Amino acid sequence: MGVGGSFWDLLKPYARQEGPGYLRGRRVAVDLSFWIVSHSTAIRARSPHARRPHVRNTFFRTLSLFAKMGAFPVFVVDGEPSPLKSQARAARFFRGSGVDPPASSSAEAEGDASAPAPVKARNAMFTRCVKDCVELLTNLGMPVLWAKGEAEALCAQLNNEGQVDACITSDSDAFLFGAKTVIKVMRSNCKEPFECYNIADIESGIGLKRKQMVAMALLIGSDHDLHGVPGFGVETALRFVRLFDEDQILDKLHEIGKGIYPFLEGFDKAHVDDLPSPSTQSPSVARSPHCSHCGHPGSKKNHSKTGCNYCLVDSLEFCMEKPAGFVCECPSCEKARDLKAQRRHENWQIKVCKRLAAETNFPNEEIIKLYLSDDNLDREMASSPCKSLLLCDQYEFHSIQRIKIKYGHSYYLVKWKRATGGIVSGGASHKPELDGESRAEVVVLDDDEEEEEATVNIESSDSLDEPDLPQVLRDDDQVFLLTDEDIQLVNAAFPNDAWRFQEAQRLKDAKSRSRKSKLSLAESMLETPKGPRPSGVQLSIKEFYRSKKAAGDEAGKKPVVEGETSSSRAGSRRSPPVDLTKRMPKSLRRRLLFD
Repeated sequence: MGVGGSFWDLLKPYARQEGPGYLRGRRVAVDLSFWIVSHSTAIRARSPHARRPHVRNTFFRTLSLFAKMGAFPVFVVDGEPSPLKSQARAARFFRGSGVDPPASSSAEAEGDASAPAPVKARNAMFTRCVKDCVELLTNLGMPVLWAKGEAEALCAQLNNEGQVDACITSDSDAFLFGAKTVIKVMRSNCKEPFECYNIADIESGIGLKRKQMVAMALLIGSDHDLHGVPGFGVETALRFVRLFDEDQILDKLHEIGKGIYPFLEGFDKAHVDDLPSPSTQSPSVARSPHCSHCGHPGSKKNHSKTGCNYCLVDSLEFCMEKPAGFVCECPSCEKARDLKAQRRHENWQIKVCKRLAAETNFPNEEIIKLYLSDDNLDREMASSPCKSLLLCDQYEFHSIQRIKIKYGHSYYLVKWKRATGGIVSGGASHKPELDGESRAEVVVLDDDEEEEEATVNIESSDSLDEPDLPQVLRDDDQVFLLTDEDIQLVNAAFPNDAWRFQEAQRLKDAKSRSRKSKLSLAESMLETPKGPRPSGVQLSIKEFYRSKKAAGDEAGKKPVVEGETSSSRAGSRRSPPVDLTKRMPKSLRRRLLFD
């Protein structure tokens, strides 16, 4: 909940719609209790008999946030609840279980709302859910931090100190604890944008800073004070808080709580009880007489004789009848309206200050210290350092297969080897085992494929929460797993293997470039002096295959004379023309000679 009175609706116009790429490479603090409650409620609405939905959703959401979106999550767990929050916890329990709160508890709450209720232990079932999720996150190697009190307080502290870039929580009081960026609504399907609130946008939009928001929580109410001050809503509290700067707002509230009126200038500050009641002040303001017919300064009698100066300028009439809703804009009327608005505002200030001074223990110093505290960390990181094995020590890193383009980002297709050497039943096979709908999300690529297939584009329609299932491969007595991993994470976890893969990729790219250059050179050799050959002309077979000759023929080949054309060389290789006169009889040849 956080701050009451529809505080989120006040901040809604300043929310930014960010895509999944916004979280890539960023550290985010996650309120684990918010994940467990929201996800379990959604799952039980669809599957009432689901077993341990909190573990399932935490697993899939963590993989989606870590692998798909490329964020670095830090999970924060609630510590001991504050005594000031006992009433809110009890009301939330009764509201969630559908049971009406007992009359005795409500009467006690109304009788002494300022007295802190005894601290009650957290729900045993919810505690078990948190324990299961923490165990899962520890096995996944995720950092888990324990807060002294509220988880959103530690998330906001990490964000304020620059340890993380954003907080994922639905409690609006994260801004009161010092958060700078809060992600309220987020989907894990990497397609829908999510709501992101920045404190800089809120400050520039409505002029609210951290201490001013704390003052609004004291006036409206929050989880630590359900009732707040009677008669204060979001609009009234915002109007009152804007009267003071951030540095003096809490001091002014302390003065009002002591009965001092803070709006009078001077050394002697008046007490609230000594101020006159707003109803006893005379609201009458002296102004010049106005005409009842046209509404302008002057009398109706004078206007009927000499005319109205304002009407003569506007419509060239002596005195024009005023329309409905007419407002005079003469200096005396404007001055009277300003004075009336000022008195109305002063009356509102006196009324508000008297209402605040009538409250006991206002402002609550414990709530102020709770919101402004910067000591919310209970202990250091609870998770063990990341090991080289995956999935409960079953698979270890083997190699990087290739690069995959998925959801518009690059991923490594990593091959994991079964460390225990177990054999999956069913015999040796190179075909992957896929489950139903995830069949379209897995790409099977062999090791002996060409380097052109080193980059694969995948666009799959996955479900809301479930990421891509890994691909299982069997090779004789070994079992392998193929998964899509973030490039930066793989480079950080396995730098040597990543460097070897990158060197191999550079060699493949160099070979590919050299091969393309050879192809371009071969194409240029086919060009003629007049330009490239037309594609529609059939080429000679000799332009594709070189003629092979014996060594004896090469030795007897005559040297080529410079300037000799190819056609002359082709003619020289032909046999000389046959002399037909040699086949004639000798007598005929003699006759031809004499002729």
